[in-house]
Amino acid sequence: MNSDFVYKGTKASLLTKHCKERVIKPVFEKATGCEIIVESQFDTDLFGTFTREIPRQGTQIEAARMKAQKGMELLGTALGLASEGSFGAHPATPFLPWNREIVFLTDRINKIEIFGEYAGCETNFSSMEVKSLTEAEAFARKAGFPEHFLVINTKDEEKKWIKGIQTWEKLKEIVTWSLKKSKYGSITLETDMRANANPTRMLNILKATENLIQKINQKCPRCETIGFAVADFKSGLPCESCGLPTGEIMAEIYKCQKCSYTMEVLVGKDKADPGRCPFCNP
Repeated sequence: MNSDFVYKGTKASLLTKHCKERVIKPVFEKATGCEIIVESQFDTDLFGTFTREIPRQGTQIEAARMKAQKGMELLGTALGLASEGSFGAHPATPFLPWNREIVFLTDRINKIEIFGEYAGCETNFSSMEVKSLTEAEAFARKAGFPEHFLVINTKDEEKKWIKGIQTWEKLKEIVTWSLKKSKYGSITLETDMRANANPTRMLNILKATENLIQKINQKCPRCETIGFAVADFKSGLPCESCGLPTGEIMAEIYKCQKCSYTMEVLVGKDKADPGRCPFCNP
């Protein structure tokens, strides 16, 4: 059983108002044989905004699940797709930016959920407080403007956020106006992280979609249900120096959502660096 057989001739909803279908639809349809129907009229900002006026509902996966379910409800499909991104500091190196993208599939045909994922530093996510047009233009160039849009936090409660700035003329106009109006003498420029405003993020959504397709094509060795993917990790990789267990991962644990069959797959290395050992390097 493969994804072509499972989804050929079916329809999947995709809830997005930020043009994510540009990268999700072509590769997913080609790989699975299903038809994606896009729902773009629903305001997905209700699930949360990057500019923080509306907090995200639940975790990243929970928000993606709610979007997928809403799309299925609106379009009456048995399959629902949705994407959700998050941005912040690198988990191990805080001065580096970090982007995690989820492309989530709810499958009522097989009664399973599968999500593809990308996580990495390929992002222009950044912000800067500026006090002049010169500083604003320097930040814009570093952020990949105008291909990547910008947003401005004016710090003015009446009109705090100005989004979708995408030309040098508009940037100059809005920065000049905002600085003159600001009682603080500064404004904050941020990269616009909406998918339609950020080509780098759009590529990461594509990578997450490809990871989803890969998981769809992974079958359970026992019952052949699709989506046989990593559900947990086993730590305890022995230290190369003292041989005692460390917190490093030694195996990935795959699990079937249908029959609950599990399988451990060892990671590529069999010893941990002594620098990661709590006994050799306390």
